[in-house]
Amino acid sequence: MALIKSVRGFTPKIGKNVFLADNATIIGDVEMGDDCSIWFNAVLRGDVNSIRIGNKVNIQDGSVLHTLYQKSTIEIGNNVSIGHNVTIHGAKIEDNVLIGIGATVLDHAVVGSNSIVAANSLVLSGTKIEPNSIYAGVPAKKVKDIEPEQTQEMINKIANNYLMYAGWYKD
Repeated sequence: MALIKSVRGFTPKIGKNVFLADNATIIGDVEMGDDCSIWFNAVLRGDVNSIRIGNKVNIQDGSVLHTLYQKSTIEIGNNVSIGHNVTIHGAKIEDNVLIGIGATVLDHAVVGSNSIVAANSLVLSGTKIEPNSIYAGVPAKKVKDIEPEQTQEMINKIANNYLMYAGWYKD
């Protein structure tokens, strides 16, 4: 069973049809919508500030979400895939986004809708990623514009697959 822990008077709020892996950790001021999945060894640490997660979000194995005390929060929109071993620290991720494996997104960055952050990219504090674009590298830079339909196809496929995978684990 996942570790769900209250801290500072905040208890995580979990939506409907959510899969929490046995060793996922959800702490404090965390609220997530419906049809989400939090995978093995993922940590959502809302101990120092809030983490808000929309619907149909998957946070894959080994990812860590955290914030700065009284300075940053995490907001994740709907239909978002957070790849394996991603770190999100106090950033905003808009709707229909893919954050690639091993990427890091730092405080006050904003990832625009229908965008992709490539694997192992470093999105520096305060970076504004344009909607409908791909960013890659260290530090992450714009690689190209893409049509919303292109990202939606890939992003929807991954998000839908994770809904299916989560169903495999439900009793």
